[in-house]
Amino acid sequence: MAQEEAQKSADVVATEKPMTDKEVTVPVPVLEKEVASEEKVASETEKSVPVKEEEETVVAEKVIVPSPEELEKKALEEFKELVREALNKQEFTSPAPVKEEKPEEKKPAEETKREDKTEEKKEDEKPEAEEQEAVSDTVATEKDSSAEEDGTKTVEAIEESIVSVTPSESAVPAEPVEPEQVSIYGVPLLQDERSDVILLKFLRARDFKVKEALTMLKNTIQWRKENKIDQLFETEAHEVEASEFEKMVFAHGVDKEGHVVIYSSYGEFQNKEHFSDKEKLNKFLSWRIHLQEKCVRALDFSSPDVKSSFVFVRDFRNAPGLGKRALWQFIRRAVKQFEDNYPEFATRELFINVPWWYIPYYKTFGSIITSPRTRSKMVLAGSSKSADTIFKYISPEQVPVKYGGLSKDIPTTTEDTVTEAIVKPAAKYTIDLPASDACMVSWELRVLGADVSYGAQFEPTTEGSCAVIVSKNRRIELTDEPVISDSFKVGELGKIVITIDNQTSKKKKVLYRFKTQPISDL
Repeated sequence: MAQEEAQKSADVVATEKPMTDKEVTVPVPVLEKEVASEEKVASETEKSVPVKEEEETVVAEKVIVPSPEELEKKALEEFKELVREALNKQEFTSPAPVKEEKPEEKKPAEETKREDKTEEKKEDEKPEAEEQEAVSDTVATEKDSSAEEDGTKTVEAIEESIVSVTPSESAVPAEPVEPEQVSIYGVPLLQDERSDVILLKFLRARDFKVKEALTMLKNTIQWRKENKIDQLFETEAHEVEASEFEKMVFAHGVDKEGHVVIYSSYGEFQNKEHFSDKEKLNKFLSWRIHLQEKCVRALDFSSPDVKSSFVFVRDFRNAPGLGKRALWQFIRRAVKQFEDNYPEFATRELFINVPWWYIPYYKTFGSIITSPRTRSKMVLAGSSKSADTIFKYISPEQVPVKYGGLSKDIPTTTEDTVTEAIVKPAAKYTIDLPASDACMVSWELRVLGADVSYGAQFEPTTEGSCAVIVSKNRRIELTDEPVISDSFKVGELGKIVITIDNQTSKKKKVLYRFKTQPISDL
């Protein structure tokens, strides 16, 4: 029986082993095929993926690239958000932490005195300290034994020590403070569109780097606070002193695009009465800042499309030489203050009557002392081309007589426009001014460079009438009055004929304007 059972068990084992072999070996080829197919699919997908990515990137470049206007708008929104956070934290006008800690700087000296006294006491109390150490040892052994008997006391002691360290009610942070109100150039920040126009100026000055623009804005507001610019603008003392400096810097008229024009004459720095020492120079700088603030506050910041910048005309005639280093250092310091605290208020800078030594100096060092953005606004012209350079950007009727135009005190309206004409070398040029019956004809004329002959007569249109000489032919020299003003009362139809005779070898530019007025209105 035992042999039969052993034989059966052996048969069972024999039959089970082939089954397990079949079950294990049969699925193996299938797995290998599946793995191979998966590897092929993966390789095919890997080959196809880069093509799709390249196609997607090309499409993204065409769609995602924003326009300059969108980038400017995005930078402005980020800038406004940073300004809002700074206002909430009172980072513009709050006192600097260094100033708050100044009274505490005296503490170290008092503490050193106390330490000296404590050291003296320690030397006197050494015997007592040794006795206390012996007592403390016995107390420590007693505490160790008592701690094992009653552990709750130690917990209570720890809790008491924790309570004693907790801050007092006075150390609890105060409630959030309301956002501060900050204005610049008379415009409150983040109140309306005017603030956006001003913030854009700071962004452009820092090439739309938002954080750098915020730092510049903070520095400007701090500078205005330290120098009390708002109070300076409101004072009346500068109006009394204006006569001292108004010949050097003044605003007059607008350019062809509508920007206010500010003229500066560096030759006035030769006046020792006004610029002989630092005190007088600082007095001028204070007056100049007052004038700048007055001109800035007269601008309209309601929209970016409105002209909210200036054209500066800087006259180098009789300017101090490079040998006067102290004076030029003052000028550079003043220019730096205006660039830092009135950014992007210059749409163009015209340097006229530039001496021969300045042009090579500028070509050599211009790229070092000025930024590319500033250089793009600068136009340099020598004395022979100064008037033409000004007239390229400013109409002659808006240019003061001092700088070659026809505007005397107050710029004329657009109705009295000026006509420009060229007189060729060794030639005559005539100007006809029509005249009606019973009227007064008035005209103003200027020949740039002078050295010509001028004459005028009235020629009636009626047959048999004779011409009437209004002004005899006369020579116009450089020392004569630059603008010729004349008029004639007409009794019949005709015209005024003006003759300019240029016998020089150089061409001349003529500027003239006229108007007629009925005699009944006189």
